[in-house]
Amino acid sequence: MIELSNIPNNPGCYIFKDSKSNIIYIGKAKNLRKRVGSYFHKKHDDKKTQMLISQIRDVEFILTDTEAEALILENNLIKKHTPKYNIDLKDSKRYAYLEITDEEFPKLLIARKVKDKGRYFGPFVSGQKRDYVRELLTKNFKLRTCKRLPKKECLRYHIGLCDAPCTGKISKEDYEKEINEVEMVLSGKISETIKLLKSRMIFYSDNNEFENAIKKRDQIKAVEWLKEKQNMERNKKYNEDVINFIKKGDKIYLILFNVYKGTLENKQSFVFDYDDSFFEDFLMQYYDENPIPKEIIISNKIDETLKEVLCGKAKKKIIFTIPKKGEKKQLLELVKKNIEIEFFKEEESLLDLKKRLRMQEVPSVMECFDVSHISGSSTVASMVQFRDGIPDKSNYRRFKIKTVDGIDDLASIAEVVKRRYKRLRDEKADLPDLVIIDGGKGQLMSAIESLQELGIRLPVISLAKKFEEVFVPGLSFPLNFDKKSKALKLLQQIRDEAHRFAINYNRLLRKKEALGKDKK
Repeated sequence: MIELSNIPNNPGCYIFKDSKSNIIYIGKAKNLRKRVGSYFHKKHDDKKTQMLISQIRDVEFILTDTEAEALILENNLIKKHTPKYNIDLKDSKRYAYLEITDEEFPKLLIARKVKDKGRYFGPFVSGQKRDYVRELLTKNFKLRTCKRLPKKECLRYHIGLCDAPCTGKISKEDYEKEINEVEMVLSGKISETIKLLKSRMIFYSDNNEFENAIKKRDQIKAVEWLKEKQNMERNKKYNEDVINFIKKGDKIYLILFNVYKGTLENKQSFVFDYDDSFFEDFLMQYYDENPIPKEIIISNKIDETLKEVLCGKAKKKIIFTIPKKGEKKQLLELVKKNIEIEFFKEEESLLDLKKRLRMQEVPSVMECFDVSHISGSSTVASMVQFRDGIPDKSNYRRFKIKTVDGIDDLASIAEVVKRRYKRLRDEKADLPDLVIIDGGKGQLMSAIESLQELGIRLPVISLAKKFEEVFVPGLSFPLNFDKKSKALKLLQQIRDEAHRFAINYNRLLRKKEALGKDKK
């Protein structure tokens, strides 16, 4: 038991440790004794806090003069020690960037990661918009797309899509001007770019360089069109971030919009465990590594100390707005709608599936099996798991068939189902809410027989690919699923993922076998 009388009533940070002296949580407090005591004297409903409390064996504390100092210290300690019960701000999605490559004659490419070389712009939330921007700029600024500079002009030069720097049709200096104009567009300086292009068009026209003048005219049209295609246009002279979240269970689902001078340019999505101070922790950690805009639009109040710290970091006054109506309130609602679409769209499919299968509970955890072979050789099976309608790849499994010779899908399904759930039974692990078999009535019965041999009762269905029919135990005919129903589309998605995973494993084994024969 933690001895609270040894903890002062001062502001500072507290550090919880487990039985092995590992740091498991770091927090801040205006009054350390009251805050630490609240963990043991209050009833906590969320599982994360209950689990944390059960593992606390020791507490250390570091005093500070002010609460603001405690906030800064907490952030530095969390970054240094990364305790498992503090929120982990890993972006839930990786979006692609556009990269101007670090070459003598640069290209404009799609990049998944930001590296040391090159100039990067993004990330782009919409892949369609990213591809559109790249294609438009590459085409109209006639940038090269070849991996290596060829020795003679390619087809793109002859049809007017490239300036052929490979053979000196454009100088390095002039090509660099084109790249600089592209960079201005990608940096959001669209109005400045148009102004620059117009001045160059006039210059070329006055000097009778009509081909170059036409090129600049076409570039102006392309950039103006791009400006019209922006996601959202609001007349602002400063940057804003818009942040909203939804709490569901023990998780926080949060989305942040970056709005640059009125134009929505980026969206970032986060998922992390709920904590009493999660929002302030998020703001502190996020803005420790990202630029702080002039205005932050949020849905709930934050501590004045945090405002003071963030303003100090930015070295300017930051406006924190909690709108009640109007345009900014609409922005907050838009963020919330994005959260619902991005994180909870699967709920409707799960509810539809529950209804059609007449299940008592929503099938939150589903596991699907598929068998793959080529003419009876290299027979393998896969199992994929979906959790709340989303692939949980950490729980994917693959199997080499051990007890079946030749082509026998029924026996192969029986083997892998038995192996999977015997292991879960022996380990006393949680069982899925629904088992899906890729196949028809025969594959379904094979799976059921394996479960009966293990003494396990689980809801099992099969999905036959030819007519997309759903079979359930006890019925000789398939269930009548609407072909456009959300439930059937979810089942198809799960089945297709199991099929993809099985085929990839089959190919891997056959490749290894081929390499083995070559070595012999």
